[in-house]
Amino acid sequence: MWDENGIKYLDLYGGHAVISVGHSHPHYIKRLTTQLNQIGFYSNSVQVPQQKELAEKLGQVSGYPDYQLFLVNSGAEANENALKLASFVTGRKKIVSFKKGFHGRTSAAVAVTDNPKLVAPVNETSNAIIIPFNNLELLEEQLKTNEIAGVIIEGIQGIGGIHVPAEGFLVQAEKMCKQYGALLILDEIQSGYGRSGKFFAHQYTTIKPDLITVAKGMGNGFPVGALLIAPEIKPWHGMLGTTFGGNYLACAASLAVLEIMENEKLVENAAEVGEYLISKLKEFTQIKEVRGLGLMIGLEFEQQINDIRHVLLKKHHIFTGVSGANTIRLLSPLTLTKEQADVFLEALAETIG
Repeated sequence: MWDENGIKYLDLYGGHAVISVGHSHPHYIKRLTTQLNQIGFYSNSVQVPQQKELAEKLGQVSGYPDYQLFLVNSGAEANENALKLASFVTGRKKIVSFKKGFHGRTSAAVAVTDNPKLVAPVNETSNAIIIPFNNLELLEEQLKTNEIAGVIIEGIQGIGGIHVPAEGFLVQAEKMCKQYGALLILDEIQSGYGRSGKFFAHQYTTIKPDLITVAKGMGNGFPVGALLIAPEIKPWHGMLGTTFGGNYLACAASLAVLEIMENEKLVENAAEVGEYLISKLKEFTQIKEVRGLGLMIGLEFEQQINDIRHVLLKKHHIFTGVSGANTIRLLSPLTLTKEQADVFLEALAETIG
């Protein structure tokens, strides 16, 4: 990236993990421009053939070829529809989520988000139950009530500080959901689309969630989100709906992203460069803890990190993100090279001494 004065920046934040295939990739621009020159929008009152093309491509690349696809416009909207669908399917009202989790700012999504400051009185509900992350005992306690429609878990907690689920947690959570008739919802909005070094972060395990939500990296900056739905969940007419979801341009952007990811092997690159970067970061004694997988990385410090990020930006021209006062979040495009990772490592070493 360059600013108006021609200064070059290294983007290690990707606009909240949105920029997956890099800024202004030629294939991405061509796909969108070609589509816009044909037709930009019509509502879902007509069939949009690109939706079927996208569903097939996403199923193939993600490893979920038998799942259904419902297209929306954002991550919050994807989670809203996942929670609604879980309630429709089970006939139940309550949702379990986890401490430090973030699922969006809209009605039901914000209710299951662990940030009371974001919950307006109209969003408050006894149907949202937030328990400590990785706590299987409390999860089963809630599921035993037979009132839980769904359990929503981030593939890797993002805003909460880059926390990977404990080993065995997702597998046991899936088993419990099946046992007690609740749906397992994997929120892969930040951790999905190759960021973790797998297409979905939960694919480091053997689970097959009932519902998977995606957005952010899906459109590389074009507003798009989606809900992947297990084949045994059968829709009825009007069950879910959207005006803008799955429009021609959103499909073009999403197809371009998948094509670039596949052609340039970006999931594999995220795994390789991420492993390299994490291993090097763990050598820094000044960092309290390095967390994450692939190119979804959290650096927790004892001290507040404002000054570190300021120097990285102003002196070294490197964008980074933040979680709370003490954790730097790295969410670079999946195109990051080892050479670019080294630029950051050298800048960080100079900054923190």
